[in-house]
Amino acid sequence: MSEPEHSHPINPLPPVVVALFLLIAGIEMVFALGAQGILGGPEAIGWRIAAIQKYAFADEIFGWMFANNIWPVEHVIRTVTYLFVHGSFTHAAFAGVMLLALGKMVGEVFSALATLAIFVLSGIVGALGYALFLDASQPLFGAFPGIYGLIGAFTFLLWTRLGQLGANQARAFVMIGFLLGIQLLFGLLFGGNKDWVADVCGFATGFLLSFVFAPGGWQHLVSKLRKRD
Repeated sequence: MSEPEHSHPINPLPPVVVALFLLIAGIEMVFALGAQGILGGPEAIGWRIAAIQKYAFADEIFGWMFANNIWPVEHVIRTVTYLFVHGSFTHAAFAGVMLLALGKMVGEVFSALATLAIFVLSGIVGALGYALFLDASQPLFGAFPGIYGLIGAFTFLLWTRLGQLGANQARAFVMIGFLLGIQLLFGLLFGGNKDWVADVCGFATGFLLSFVFAPGGWQHLVSKLRKRD
């Protein structure tokens, strides 16, 4: 008799999601150790601030590049690098938890390359939207526009599933509506910047990219368009 196959009670996380999480956690650990004086000496206390100045997305810098049609690589890469720099341990921890949760749900359906592409491209579009729709003086940093892209991909999966069941597909957007409502409420109560604009752009990007990146997504779109003809 053959032995039964070993089954894991908890499905392992997709490797690409683990890699993104470890990158965020590793950077945050360096900042934390530096702030405690364990790593880097006295100057390490300012590592977080220096990283934000060098790697965060800045509307003023983007505006200068756009106006002069000059695109230095060190500034262009800010559209991606800002995703991995956070303002505090709590900021990074919250982002890490959401990345693992949403990344697991999306990465179990999408390919590793598609999951990574959605996270990165949503971050890029989120940064561009932040620059184009706002005249923001505060830099943009943190993984949330990319995470909202994963929320967009997860919403696409729900939207598609509800359509297959003949249910109300608007229910798929409950999560994004709740999250944005919380953000707006906290903004009204406690103030803050308008980085929710980048989050919305990231969500829209993740949702739209899923028509191409999701397994069978393109066929689903073509089928929808044919039904309308």
